[in-house]
Amino acid sequence: MEKHTVAVVAYDGMAPFELGVVVEVFGLARPELGERPWYELKVCAQEPGRQLRVVGGFSVRAEHGLDVLASADTVIVPGVAEAGGEVPAALVDALLRAHERGARLVSICSGAFALAATGLLDGRRATTHWRYARALAERHPRVEVDPDVLYVDNGDVLSSAGSAAGIDLCLYLVRADHGAEVANKVARRFVVPPHREGGQAQFIEAAVRPVDGVDDGIARSMDWALGRLHTPLSVAALATVAAMSERSYLRHFTRRNGVSPMRWVVSQRVAASLPLLESGEGSVDEVAAAVGFDSAATFRHHFTRRMRTTPMAYRKAFTRVAAA
Repeated sequence: MEKHTVAVVAYDGMAPFELGVVVEVFGLARPELGERPWYELKVCAQEPGRQLRVVGGFSVRAEHGLDVLASADTVIVPGVAEAGGEVPAALVDALLRAHERGARLVSICSGAFALAATGLLDGRRATTHWRYARALAERHPRVEVDPDVLYVDNGDVLSSAGSAAGIDLCLYLVRADHGAEVANKVARRFVVPPHREGGQAQFIEAAVRPVDGVDDGIARSMDWALGRLHTPLSVAALATVAAMSERSYLRHFTRRNGVSPMRWVVSQRVAASLPLLESGEGSVDEVAAAVGFDSAATFRHHFTRRMRTTPMAYRKAFTRVAAA
């Protein structure tokens, strides 16, 4: 397997988090993966070698120019310095040339404005941080802006919501390139879940508030459930592990995680099914039973709803990736 080149665009006035996410996922050495070739990361800018001011009072310097985009396999644009502002023509041209050659274009947060400026999102779904969704829709009315999801995959052009959703999308890219087992290892090193359930709605102002008076019971119950996904689970059982009443547990769990306990359990079961499907071993019925679904029909329903494809289609697409 040849190294996959990832080019990330840096610019004056950028926030460091999104760039850091890209470096963390694609730029670090991965000894835990053995001999598997990892990505080759290149940080580029319109003026290579120039000091670029970064939010927080420091600066960075990119070694490469935008010409690197022409040979990259994946091009990532982090949040732009000014959402809704003019995107440099040089960047638009470089993105279009990269796309024409077959590169996968990716935006994080307000980086969607740069992708939209190319016209490649016209008539297609895209997302950005919920604060910028209206501005993106107004500036680019031909783009179908979806403010309620963490990321959108159009195949050749992908976009993510706010900064942390960039982690979700980058792990999704790793999963597409290397399979769920590798993505899970990267997520574990990142100390984040390999797949988050839910959308941006759970993060909008009023929904985000501290949970008072809750000890480690919620986390304890989640750890307990993860070790027993193949068994029947209920809110009552989870609440017992957390030493809380069902009503209190349901309220606190949902407030803390943005989804109900059983919706979270279903999400974890779907996530657990991915490496089993990729292994190519066992029927869909057997995979469904192994991760705790009471029937293959129920498994197919939840899998398709979350992954936007069927278990068999996923197995066909990813078995080759996992074996590579």
